[in-house]
Amino acid sequence: MKAKKIRVLFLCTGNSCRSQMAEGWARRLKGDLIEPFSAGTAAKGLDPLAVKAMAETGVDISGYKSKTVADLPKVEFDYAVTVCSDADANCPFFPAKTRVVHRGFDDPPRLAAGETDSEKRMAHYRRVRDEIRDFIETLPDALKTM
Repeated sequence: MKAKKIRVLFLCTGNSCRSQMAEGWARRLKGDLIEPFSAGTAAKGLDPLAVKAMAETGVDISGYKSKTVADLPKVEFDYAVTVCSDADANCPFFPAKTRVVHRGFDDPPRLAAGETDSEKRMAHYRRVRDEIRDFIETLPDALKTM
């Protein structure tokens, strides 16, 4: 009998970059164990540089949409993982079954904002993309110890 997938929500402020990357990696690397979702405390649109960074690794998130928790299907999550400090501080209420954990990552758009060179901008996205991948590779076991 096939085990039930763990439902994990990756939550960020705008659901434009980090949470989208986390959902993309979870689908690619842990799709047999995790049913991933992503959302933001406010929807700000999908960041094209996040799409580009993920595409460089063969993960296509170009069809993803920026959304809020209210836009998600009515499912019970096993875990809500906040991937930025703002989402951690302003995390919406979840039913008691949902365990909220925090694993913050730097904000690529903010880090890249002052860069005039496109390669230097992309370097921020690539670093955070790879850090998120490394975290996703530890799931679902790491969730139980957080």
